Formats: sequence, C-alpha cells, structure tokens
Amino acid sequence: MMRPGTLSRIGALVLRYVYLLRASWPRVVELAYWPTVQMILWGLISKFFETNSSFVAQAAGVLIAGVLLWDVLFRGQLGVSVMFFEEIYARNLTQLFASPLRPGEMVAGMLLVSLLRTLIGTIPAALLAIVLYHYSIFDMGLALLAFFVNLLVFGWAIGLAICALVLRYGMGAEGFAWSAIFALAPLSGIYYPIDTLPGFVRPLAHALPSSHVFEGMRSVMVDGVFRVDLLLNALALNVVWFGLGAFAFLAVFELARRRGYLLSIGD
Repeated sequence: MMRPGTLSRIGALVLRYVYLLRASWPRVVELAYWPTVQMILWGLISKFFETNSSFVAQAAGVLIAGVLLWDVLFRGQLGVSVMFFEEIYARNLTQLFASPLRPGEMVAGMLLVSLLRTLIGTIPAALLAIVLYHYSIFDMGLALLAFFVNLLVFGWAIGLAICALVLRYGMGAEGFAWSAIFALAPLSGIYYPIDTLPGFVRPLAHALPSSHVFEGMRSVMVDGVFRVDLLLNALALNVVWFGLGAFAFLAVFELARRRGYLLSIGD
C-alpha cells in the first residue's frame, strides 16, 4: 500500500524533469536522436548490401577500415570537447583565463590533447585487427596518413563548434558532444558509396570532408587507385569547416567573457 504523499512526491519529481526538458531543447532533441540515426544508418547499409552482395568479398577489410577511420573522426571531436568539459566540471575556466592564457592558446592545447587521445585510442585497435582478422589498415600507406589528417581536422572543427554551443547555452548542450558526430555518419558514407543516399541529401554529403575521405578509402581498397581529387576536396572543405568551428568558439568565448557566462557555466 502506498504511503500518503507518495504519488505527489513522484509527480513532483517527474514534473521537475519535464520542466528541465522544456527549458533545454538539446535534451529533447537527444531523446529522439539515437533511434533515428541508427535506423537511417543501418537501413542504408542494408540497402547497399542488397544490391552489392559481392562488395565485402571484393574488399574484405573495408568494414574494419571504415570503423577504424570513423573512430579517428569521433575521437578527434571528443578529445576537444571532453578536455573543455573537464575544465567546466572542475570550475577551472575562470582561473585559467585569470592567467596569461589566451583563447587561441587554449584551442591549440585542446587540439594537441585531442591528437594524443586519438593516437592512444586507435593504434591499439588497428594492431589488434591485424592479430584477430589478419587485416592491416597500415597497408594503405601514405593514403592512410591523408585520410587520418583530414578526419582528425574535421573532428576538431565539430568539437570546437560544440564547445561554442556549451559556452552559449550551458551544459544542457553537452549531449551534442556524444551525439552530433553520429548525425553525420549516414551522410559520410562510411560503409557504402554516397550514391546509395537519396538524391536530395547527396549535396549535403558532398559538403562534408568525411564523405570524400571514405570514398577515397574505398577507391584505394577496392580499385587500388588513390584519387587526388577526393583528397583535394576534403582539404578544401576542411579549411572551411575548421575556420567556421574556430571562429564560432572564439566569437562565443568573447561573448561569454563580456556577459559573464564564464563565471556561471556549470552551475
């Protein structure tokens, strides 16, 4: 038998969470985000395999390579975001910028930490793939370096943009660090060519450096051809994306400094 007041207390707790959701649109979006992205991604993979059943046989390591390279993008983005969040959790942003540290210097530090985290995270997985599946991603040679750099820089751009969102909207936007990158997965063509996508979204896919990287990866693995045009496309797009990400972070940081957001963020 319920004790008196139990339902009212439960209702109050639920109402508090409803108010929290109502005040934070990023949290609301995140609820529907994961099922939608997973459905789209695996639906496209299934569609591609239905009409290209010999694809895996022609390039046995293409799925492993896709996973490993995608992890470079994910960890590059997360390395920037998590380092910034850790300063917020420790309530250390104010102390940092009371020192001679400049915003641009903090960005440079976050990028270097992101590079270190990415190398630590992906190299063991790549070595383990050799042992378990007799597949070495390092067989791609210099092409692998080109793919790695482009995906890492794109991850940095997204990470800086997410840090700008958190500075502007508070920790309610933190969930984008874990989810935003996967919104790009269906458009990046990690496991299937961009032609598999519906025609109306292909222009969006071609605007992402990651789609050109994964198209280039398949060209190397399936056809044995390194396409310089795809590399140049990815480089040009990365200049734009990284410029936008860095500009967003520095501009929002200046706004946060002038309006005093740095003192209250994380509260």
